[in-house]
Amino acid sequence: MSSAVYEGVSTDIARARDLARAFLIRVQAEHGIPVSERAMGVTLLVVSELVTNACKHAPGPCLVDLEISGSAVDITVWDSVPVLPVATTGDPGRVGQHGLEIVMAVCQGFDVHREPVGKRTTVSVMLADDPGGDVTGRAPDT
Repeated sequence: MSSAVYEGVSTDIARARDLARAFLIRVQAEHGIPVSERAMGVTLLVVSELVTNACKHAPGPCLVDLEISGSAVDITVWDSVPVLPVATTGDPGRVGQHGLEIVMAVCQGFDVHREPVGKRTTVSVMLADDPGGDVTGRAPDT
């Protein structure tokens, strides 16, 4: 497991991505758990989107937790605002505000719930791809 508390400023987004990258590199090196290039990229994207939302919409600190759960990495971001996020309907003409849509599309699990203070968002990203190229644990789109 790896965790960090951030102040909730824009520079924290890159710092959180660095935390995630270092965590997955360590998981591979120390525990021999394979992490595909896709999983690395998706994890960094998801961390970036969730921390960006926390920095933009929640005053004060945010907390990032990364943990291996079976063949996935669970990414949890806590922030100080109890309002639950709502994904908007896809609109290719809309500029911005696609982060939650993207996160929900690339993750195997998405859970958000209120805490006594703020909210906690947890998502799962599969770490390895199967030999056929499909993301492990996800049915191919038909």
